[in-house]
Amino acid sequence: MLPVAEAEALILQAVQPLGTEWVELGSAQDRVLGQTLCSPQDFPAQPTSSMDGYALRYEDVQQGIPCELQVIETIPAGKAPTTEVQTGQAVRLYTGSVLPAGADTVVMQEYTQRPSETKVRILKDPQQGEFVRPQGSFARQGDPILEAGQRLRGAELAVLAAIRQAVVPVFRQPRVAILSTGDELVPIQQGPGPGQIVDSNQYGLAALVRAAGGIPVKLGIVPDQPQVLRERMQQALGAADGVISSGGVSVGDFDYVEKLLEELGGKIFIRSVAIKPGKPLTVARFSNPHGPDQLYFGLPGNPASALVTFWRFLRPALLKMGGSLPPYLEVISATSPKDLHADGKREHYLWGKLRLKPDQIQFQPADSHHSGNLINLAGCDALAVLPPGTTQIPAGSPVQVLRLL
Repeated sequence: MLPVAEAEALILQAVQPLGTEWVELGSAQDRVLGQTLCSPQDFPAQPTSSMDGYALRYEDVQQGIPCELQVIETIPAGKAPTTEVQTGQAVRLYTGSVLPAGADTVVMQEYTQRPSETKVRILKDPQQGEFVRPQGSFARQGDPILEAGQRLRGAELAVLAAIRQAVVPVFRQPRVAILSTGDELVPIQQGPGPGQIVDSNQYGLAALVRAAGGIPVKLGIVPDQPQVLRERMQQALGAADGVISSGGVSVGDFDYVEKLLEELGGKIFIRSVAIKPGKPLTVARFSNPHGPDQLYFGLPGNPASALVTFWRFLRPALLKMGGSLPPYLEVISATSPKDLHADGKREHYLWGKLRLKPDQIQFQPADSHHSGNLINLAGCDALAVLPPGTTQIPAGSPVQVLRLL
């Protein structure tokens, strides 16, 4: 069995980002930027006011406060100044208004009075340059403004709109084929008979693929028949950038996945990992002459095992395939109100929920951690990590927790 960290490193070494494509800005939400973009201009493009008030020459208020100045123009936001401010003059402007030539300071309107239509009285001594946004103070033309690998959410889309990036270079989303293997599985539309179970992995894994930025290609249930399974595995490899199958990777009489991977030309580089749940994890590489190698992930069939191994190994791999930058996992320190137990033989993952307390982050473990118990995984947003050799972490002691994003 490979240690967890070594298995993770081998998987990430085998993964390369896919190529880029161009999409319209309106379709770029949650995509990953494919190249660094630079500012096409200064932001702000001209010096502007950050307050409603009056623009003036700072030297005019050095003669003493209060002082009166002549108001020579009003400049609404979106209009260009038509005059230059001379000694003893001021202009009325608003938040976002362009500062006229000659002016270098803005006084808030709350610190002024208007004795007449053409006069303003300044009541407070400002700082030089106060409430002025200098040209280029947010970004200079040519400055990197968004970095390749950034995920595009609301703020990033607003920036792209501001620089008039109507089409955006983004990394291609990995297409991931998903197979569920086993004679005991039935589709959701069919009531299970004795010894049968509904295929839940297909839906759970597809959702996790989407959450990691991929495109799931659900290929359904495959029976434990080597020839049928071989054909469906071959179909999956031809339809996607990577493949996930669940079941068929242990040492039972009907576990055919590893043998078929080798027959199909795959190079298996992980066969089992020292993790609980999820030990029977198989990962193979298929050479692709037209792009990055394809990876095939054979996950255990038990639902909790399949989901835990996805969170720990496949999510980082898909994030890297989709162009995201590391880190691919978020591990934080928390405490548990209950003792946490493990057998100490493997790196043990216990699912539960995070709670934010006034002075700490608390991990509330689920009531049981059986690899076949899918029910109590609902609502869980974290995995407590108990290292090999650890059989107990007492209540209140620090524990490393993997957040499930």
